[in-house]
Amino acid sequence: MNRTIINTPVGFLLILMALILGSCEDSKDLEVGVEEVSSRDITEKVSANGKIQPEVDVKITSEISGKITAIHVKEGDMVETGELLISINPDLLEANQNRASATLDNSRANHANAKARAAQADARFAISEKNYDRTVELFQDGVVSQAEMDQVEAEFLSSKAEADAAKESVKAAYYSVRSAEATKKEADDNLDRTNIYAPTDGVITALQVEEGETVLGTIQMSGTELMRVSKLDLMEVDVEVNESDIVRVSLGDTAEVEVDAYMDEMFLGVVTEIANASTNAGLGGADQVTNFSVKIRILPSSYSELMESQDDGKNPFRTGLSATVEIITNRRLGVLSIPIESVTTRTDTSSAGSFRDRLERRKEERENKDDLEPMECVFLFKEGEARIQVVKTGVQDNRYIEITEGLVEGQEVITGPYSAVSRDLENGSDVKREEQED
Repeated sequence: MNRTIINTPVGFLLILMALILGSCEDSKDLEVGVEEVSSRDITEKVSANGKIQPEVDVKITSEISGKITAIHVKEGDMVETGELLISINPDLLEANQNRASATLDNSRANHANAKARAAQADARFAISEKNYDRTVELFQDGVVSQAEMDQVEAEFLSSKAEADAAKESVKAAYYSVRSAEATKKEADDNLDRTNIYAPTDGVITALQVEEGETVLGTIQMSGTELMRVSKLDLMEVDVEVNESDIVRVSLGDTAEVEVDAYMDEMFLGVVTEIANASTNAGLGGADQVTNFSVKIRILPSSYSELMESQDDGKNPFRTGLSATVEIITNRRLGVLSIPIESVTTRTDTSSAGSFRDRLERRKEERENKDDLEPMECVFLFKEGEARIQVVKTGVQDNRYIEITEGLVEGQEVITGPYSAVSRDLENGSDVKREEQED
């Protein structure tokens, strides 16, 4: 009878369906990548891009307006502190100085006259005072009349008022002299500003003007930038770090610097400045990326060989070169770690094999599992099944992440495929080890 069934078309159909179902059962086992939990050294880094610039870069502007009569340097020149750089036409300022000098002389003369008039008023008051005293005695003796007494008293009070007024005039003249002296000093200073000197030692890295140009002084507005003097012995990279990474960066952190112009070289740096405000602070806009400026000094010892290869011995870096930095924010030696792609999040981890007490408390506090916050977890590979395991993580680099709790060395975790780890796998899912290619 069984042979009859097999020989019928229906029998062949049943056999075919059984084979298909059997192959489907076998295909349910998802192929996954597996890697052991092991000890590694992990270096946490923050990557950023920026431009190279001198650590000391002085922008020189004119404090007075006028026409440039002479430029005493050219771009690339080495200059010393106090060296003459640019001269501006002094004609108008010389006239202002002469006018201020005349005003000062006139004020001093008025002050001298005021003191002379005050001396005269004091002399008249002294005579009037003596006459008044004598008249009072004669009036008491009945020698002079009341009218004469009144006349003398009026003259005494008048001379006293004149003396007081003369003293105030001396004060006013003195203050006029002080004002004229300040005006004269301002005129002298402005005349001195027609010659612009180097504020520091360095190299002329930018020359923005030519002889004959008229420049605007900073008194009126921001002022015309004339040139830049830079110290090229210390160079830095100004990078922008994202707000999610800036909290991990600290002053003194070391950094690895790659400069596009020197592709085969790696330079060392150290973080010297971290901005407190973002680069777009106050500009508004919810869609704007928030970055913070961080400055990394490039250590001269890391490019000493390049300097030796330079014929002129100058710094091998130029202002504006593009650079990529990796700031080392943390380093852990010999810690348990797994590939980053092994870690995922799940809200329902009730079947996990560890942190049971913690999970129970979470279940008691929240009746609806949809309200549970996601927990970090991995999937262990155990005898052809994926077993969910809650973990705690620490620092990470580009490939591995530290496991501070939940795993022990030698356990095997599922590393991929990404869609399976992040979404498809559940506790107890059937899996099989991905075959390694020879």
